[in-house]
Amino acid sequence: MSNNTQKTGGWRTNKWIRAAIPALLLHCSIGTVYCWSIFSQEIADYIGHSKGATEWAFSFAIFFLGMSAAFLGNVVEKDIHKSSLIATICFAVGMAGTGFFIWYGGATKVVNADGTVTGNILALLGIYLCYGFIMGVGLGTGYLSPVKTLMLWFADKKGLATGLAVAGFGAAKAIASPIMQSLLASLGENGIWQMFLILACVYFVMMFIGHLLLKKPEGWHEPSNSEEKPSIMQVIKTRPITNYIGIWLMFYINITCGLALISQEKAIVKCLGLAASIGIISTVSAIFNAGGRLGLSAWADTMKDRNTVYKIIFIVSIALTGLTILTGGIANGAGNMGLTVLVLALIMAVNAGYGGGFSNVPTLLSDNYGMGSISALHGITLSAWAFAGLTGNQLATWIVNNFGEQVEVGGYMVNPTGYQTVLYVTIVLYIVALLLSLFFVKPMKEEQK
Repeated sequence: MSNNTQKTGGWRTNKWIRAAIPALLLHCSIGTVYCWSIFSQEIADYIGHSKGATEWAFSFAIFFLGMSAAFLGNVVEKDIHKSSLIATICFAVGMAGTGFFIWYGGATKVVNADGTVTGNILALLGIYLCYGFIMGVGLGTGYLSPVKTLMLWFADKKGLATGLAVAGFGAAKAIASPIMQSLLASLGENGIWQMFLILACVYFVMMFIGHLLLKKPEGWHEPSNSEEKPSIMQVIKTRPITNYIGIWLMFYINITCGLALISQEKAIVKCLGLAASIGIISTVSAIFNAGGRLGLSAWADTMKDRNTVYKIIFIVSIALTGLTILTGGIANGAGNMGLTVLVLALIMAVNAGYGGGFSNVPTLLSDNYGMGSISALHGITLSAWAFAGLTGNQLATWIVNNFGEQVEVGGYMVNPTGYQTVLYVTIVLYIVALLLSLFFVKPMKEEQK
């Protein structure tokens, strides 16, 4: 160790230990919220409620992620240690509480004389409260807490740094899924609620270590309460208001379109006659999702205007969606190698663009509005995620339920016409997003930077 390193504190001033590792510990923990789909059916069966009813827990979690980020952004701005501790406690308590209410639901459900099961409504509401609201607050504050710190430590590679953390959030499902499935198999009949209690302890330890390590660079000065700091609206108005509206809307549209297609991904794969390969294709699409978060944000570091990444995302999505519509790729893909490759390319591109859209938002905002209030501004922008979480899946489900009809493909009942119809809506939205990116989100003038 050099004298210079000793004087500056060694590991205490190491950007990987003080920013990158804590960010991964936090994001790889909270990112497991996306594992809900793996065990939602088991939870529904255990507590005696429908799968549709239990699915709302995930929707509420994403909604409160965005809204807590929007309303608690100022807390993150002022004190990342307070916000990361709030995230740690809320996420662990919410997960443990979910386990408790699953146990309570299983213990109080009533088996009727005709064999049907009536679930306890309090158990379902308790899961909504714990997984949806309490964990949602932990998700929002945990998602925001390391982002500004990463950009400060990695000032020359802001995209790479934020992409690394956000990729951790995206990859968490791929990492945690086999662990959770193994736990469920080994714990037996009551494994579903016991798993939540075990994971609550594991993630508390991981996030608490991240909380302890997370620290802004010594040279960065946050204004004290006595110092005047511009409000978020004052910051936004430093550029034309349409600029921020454009960023918010194109972020919202990208998430909505991504969720609309990703939520139907397994059914679309069945339409192609590839039901036996669903697991492999899902894993590959998750890799594209995480790769888009890291790769597209790192690539944006080399661009003069970071908004160029969004233009690329939208143009590629429009092109592949248009080709799939013109060829009827989903409906005609079974047994046709060319169309199958086209539809799979669309799925991978949308996953990559969905992930890349997330990782480039904080750096795009910092390029446009500076670092001073980036946590609060990023938090407000994440409200787009909240609303997209309530509209993306539901939009696709409504279209599939109201257009086309179920047909058998490879032994599975699917609705190719319905999935094709989803593409008509997403291509229009992608075109709107591209227009916003071209005409609303203007590049910074050299003298403004």
